[in-house]
Amino acid sequence: MSESPEGAAKASDAESLLPVDEHEEEGHDADGQKVRHRGVYLLPNLFTTANLFAGFFSIISAVNGKFEIAAITVFVAMVLDSLDGRVARMTNTQSAFGAEYDSLSDMVAFGVAPAMLAYIWALSELGNVGLAIAFIYVACAARRLARFNTQIGTVDSRYFIGLASPAAAGVVAGTVWAVWTLGEKSGVAGGDLPIVVVLFFAVLVAAAGLLMVSNFKYNSFKKLDLKGRVPFVAILAIVLGFAVVFSDPARILLLAFLIYAVSGPLQYLLRLRKHKQRQI
Repeated sequence: MSESPEGAAKASDAESLLPVDEHEEEGHDADGQKVRHRGVYLLPNLFTTANLFAGFFSIISAVNGKFEIAAITVFVAMVLDSLDGRVARMTNTQSAFGAEYDSLSDMVAFGVAPAMLAYIWALSELGNVGLAIAFIYVACAARRLARFNTQIGTVDSRYFIGLASPAAAGVVAGTVWAVWTLGEKSGVAGGDLPIVVVLFFAVLVAAAGLLMVSNFKYNSFKKLDLKGRVPFVAILAIVLGFAVVFSDPARILLLAFLIYAVSGPLQYLLRLRKHKQRQI
């Protein structure tokens, strides 16, 4: 039995009195016809919300001087960020709302949180220069995420154009975590480091930010088939990888993200060299 126009109008009037408007989103059904959906998908947005909270908690931890916890929480946010998109694709619950929500959460977790961590831990020793470098990182992260959103469906999904914001955050947070754990009883703060080391860290943060807005190509690993069968030795390799990471997580993760960060410029130089050799 179809609802009368008067009943629909009354329902609409009743809903307009609610303090929170219901989200409506236009999509397509199985036949390609335009339909309007109400509400949001719960499961993928739970992971996105957890990612947002991890970024927020990292900022609070950095402000309170708990730098190791702040750095570790950034890596927790990476795991959550990798799950929300995969869960949405596996359960067919992708939505424009989810994509925008994920992007804003990434801005907090991989843009603001690492910059705050870097500034409070060490860059504050450089005064306004450190503040400018931290802001450069935040601005580059925002531009990186905005560019990524506009390039969805128009670029090869096998590659990221520019260093992904989680990887850049891994370089910054991984450096803080690795250096902090050098202290035997208490962690090593930026004020305890020689000014040369602080300057090197500032260059590293700025480089991570600039790589995000570069045109270097990075492997996205999105074509990995996680549902297919693999040789048994692959499972052993994964177990060995986990064992290596957990033996010294701070330094192993930092090394992995540094290698990934420099892989883009290195691949560009190799392609440039091959191109010059062909012209000779």
